[in-house]
Amino acid sequence: MFDDLTRIRRGHRSLRCSSWDREGRNSDWFVAKPGETVVMADIAGPGKITHIWTAQHARLREVLIKITWDDAAAPSVIAPIGDFFCMGHGLVNDFDSAFFSSSTNMPYQFNGSTAFNCYIPMPFAKRAKIELVNESQQDHWFWFYVDYETVPEMPEDTGYFHAEFRRAYPFGGWGPEVGVNTAEANIVNVEREAWDNNYVILETKGCGQYIGCNLSVTNFSGTWWGEGDDMIWVDGYKWPPDLHGTGSEDYLSHAWGMQDTRYWRCGSTIWEHDRRTGTNTDWRAQGGYQTSYVFHVENPIRFEKEIKATIEVGHGNHLASDVCSVAYWYAAKPTRAKTPPPVAKRMPVKRDTAGNWIIDKKAQCPGKGVKLNAEMKAMKKKWADRFKKK
Repeated sequence: MFDDLTRIRRGHRSLRCSSWDREGRNSDWFVAKPGETVVMADIAGPGKITHIWTAQHARLREVLIKITWDDAAAPSVIAPIGDFFCMGHGLVNDFDSAFFSSSTNMPYQFNGSTAFNCYIPMPFAKRAKIELVNESQQDHWFWFYVDYETVPEMPEDTGYFHAEFRRAYPFGGWGPEVGVNTAEANIVNVEREAWDNNYVILETKGCGQYIGCNLSVTNFSGTWWGEGDDMIWVDGYKWPPDLHGTGSEDYLSHAWGMQDTRYWRCGSTIWEHDRRTGTNTDWRAQGGYQTSYVFHVENPIRFEKEIKATIEVGHGNHLASDVCSVAYWYAAKPTRAKTPPPVAKRMPVKRDTAGNWIIDKKAQCPGKGVKLNAEMKAMKKKWADRFKKK
């Protein structure tokens, strides 16, 4: 990375699109009306986006960032603005990493005022169009820089950056009542059952490399939301998968749960045991939110035809957490990113003042549900038998 700073790049020109006041005054922001899509940058290539900064102060799940490459029919990047920058649940915090950073004076507040940065290089051959989509019912003020270079040509082996948001609320776990790390939860989850049932972080076809994700969990279990192995299949199904991990926190480069750390390649932007979560002063209404990230900077996962990156939700997919993710990858050609759920179905789940989760079934975006097999049924019965009155 730093070696590139020493190379004199003739024919490269550094430029910027920003929200500066065209009248020369100090109103250096853009406004997106309800339902409006605002163009932040529309750049002729070949070129490379080198940095995106934006200041946001509200509607982190209601507003989308959208990037389309080379006049493709669909965007290759589309995600809620907060989740794209590794801030899940509409919450904010400070962090710094290889790809993203944020700075706020309102940590652990919903929709707090925040400055976001993205440093992922985004080359393109013909055109880059970056847009902000306001799907809320209010005017949305925002500030931004898009820094980029024009270049003489783009090498043939250069990839296009992609990102997409997914959600399963609730994930369709087979036994959410079953305790984590108990004998009853320790079922067999292999082969096609794992392929079919695991939470999908990324599934795409083509040639490219997966460079990481962020994962947000609203922890309804009240204990530990993890123990789910990551399983990543490259270029089609096989057993075992090409990359098989040992647990949720392990894939996220932590151990014995997630810690309150924010490192260059991995960390917790939102840590579930921090009781500052949200604006409610009642401690019972706080906590239970986790957003973690892992970036494959030195170890991108390369694929020639397709990739399916998954993770269990609880061991063997027994939990019914609210799970959201943003996957990041490069592809040889611009590819359609998965369209996010409608705004009403991607809003964060909150608690009331008594500490109870406020569940609105109309706002849910359910996962497909795990089909119970004989072992799952037996373990559910065994768990229920533990608590039968004698």
